[in-house]
Amino acid sequence: MGNEWNVGGKSKKGLRKELEEAVLVGLILDKQDIERVKEHLAELEFLALTAGAVCKKTFTQRLKHPNSATFINKGKLEEIAEYIEANEKVTMVIFDDDLSGKQVSILEEHLKVKIIDRSTLILDIFADRAQTAQAKKQVELAQYQYMLPRLRGLWTHLERQRGGIGMRGPGEKEIETDRRIIRDKIALLKTHLAKIDKQNETRRKQRGQLIRVALVGYTNVGKSTLMNTLAKSDVFAEDKLFATLDTTVRKVVLGTMPLLLSDTVGFIRKLPHHLVESFKSTLDEVRESDLLLHVVDIAHPQYEDQIKTVAKTLDELGASEKPTILIFNKIDLYRKKYFDDFLDDGTKAEILSDLQTNLKNEFGHENIFLSALNKENIQEFRALLTERVEELYKIRYPYQKKMW
Repeated sequence: MGNEWNVGGKSKKGLRKELEEAVLVGLILDKQDIERVKEHLAELEFLALTAGAVCKKTFTQRLKHPNSATFINKGKLEEIAEYIEANEKVTMVIFDDDLSGKQVSILEEHLKVKIIDRSTLILDIFADRAQTAQAKKQVELAQYQYMLPRLRGLWTHLERQRGGIGMRGPGEKEIETDRRIIRDKIALLKTHLAKIDKQNETRRKQRGQLIRVALVGYTNVGKSTLMNTLAKSDVFAEDKLFATLDTTVRKVVLGTMPLLLSDTVGFIRKLPHHLVESFKSTLDEVRESDLLLHVVDIAHPQYEDQIKTVAKTLDELGASEKPTILIFNKIDLYRKKYFDDFLDDGTKAEILSDLQTNLKNEFGHENIFLSALNKENIQEFRALLTERVEELYKIRYPYQKKMW
């Protein structure tokens, strides 16, 4: 079966659109908090749903390190096999960590269903969501790079090296041929992407010297909704992971002061390295921006971890030192989730004020609470953004007469 994508093909990429049934598997390694692992698996379940699969059961196992052959131990593997045998509609098992080609082969042989790891799932979603030629080529490049070291797991039907009469053949030669084909395709895709990147660079130079502001953040925190609110545009926004892949740029005027606002792809923990590499050209908008608006879903129980994940990715992109405003979105959901009904408005305001101060001290950036969906505190945010952008214009044009 294998983790196959129809890479470069004309047919629809990704998992089938009807909801498939799946089980999730995660390891609790030494010194790991079980609640943190459950949170990761909840995110994996959301990823699966975004891709088109519904989770029927979750399995976890505590180990010092993953089993080199089957990732999990024999007992847990038999438990999963029994569950799948009793539930015939289950067609796949999704692991929360990357698997080797050898592990995929052994697991498929035991479980008789598709074996998918977290990176495969994320790449599948990206393949399904990519709209522009650049995004499609970037995803295709990441898929090929991910597949290359795993050909052993994808091409088991070509392996005939077990020995004995009738078992000798060109299996390994076929694999080497496929490796060369994939390497050639990777080189070609990189050439195409370099050409697109050069075109984009020329396009960015033609935008003039307007201040650039980029929306960044974890996936599904409300960046596109905030973009629509600020720019009065119709950027696609959905309550799913990676609703936005292609960077969208809109001109926004604050009073009479213009700026360019860009909405970028969301980040996520354990984002496949090849995907980060292939999407770096798309994220040039982040690297070349003058101000970052880091949007955070404050109602999410692990929002602090999400902030750190985004900060780590920004550091990889060389954009960690840029001026940043932390925007804690979905404050309405936060109050609904964490405030008791008997609290008066004054007490609520005091709690939020203390939280805002603590967050500023912890992360070192100016911050604001708002709800992009309900437009709560939007006017206050526009005033803050206007003030910061005006300061940037004064730095850029210190001797020019104010034109706005």
